Amino acid sequence: MAIHKLHLEDFDQIDYNLIAIYSSLEDYKLAFKLNQNLSILLCKNDNEIPIEVQEKVTYFSRFTFEDEEKMMVWDLIQNKQEIQLPVKTATINLFENKNVTQRVALVSELKKVDYFLKIEYNSHCKIAEIVANINKIDSISAVYEINADKIKSKNNLIF
Repeated sequence: MAIHKLHLEDFDQIDYNLIAIYSSLEDYKLAFKLNQNLSILLCKNDNEIPIEVQEKVTYFSRFTFEDEEKMMVWDLIQNKQEIQLPVKTATINLFENKNVTQRVALVSELKKVDYFLKIEYNSHCKIAEIVANINKIDSISAVYEINADKIKSKNNLIF
């Protein structure tokens, strides 16, 4: 009887590219501009990405486009979110705020990135061309490709 061994490296392949986007635009406005410049159809995805922080759950918005012809899935993902956390104090003061706002990032190593564009594909993808087209949008201050192998919290990008 033959013994078959499976290595974890066989399942740890990254078949997506990740693009960091810095922009002050709201998520739906950015999705609209990306649709115009990249000829895609990003739509609001009801399955937002939940992250738990100190027993409170916050949700990161997500816009998705499934291109069945090219066998690609595009996801525009929000990276920054604010969450209200209660403050535990010994004395309660009338003028004291009982909640504190904390900024949370989906990918903690890249806290300053506003959005990620995740592109899953089966065949070759022209990332340099996509980045150049995104860079043409006037409301975007910076855009670049990220090496997903170097991200420690990349499990947050699996949904």
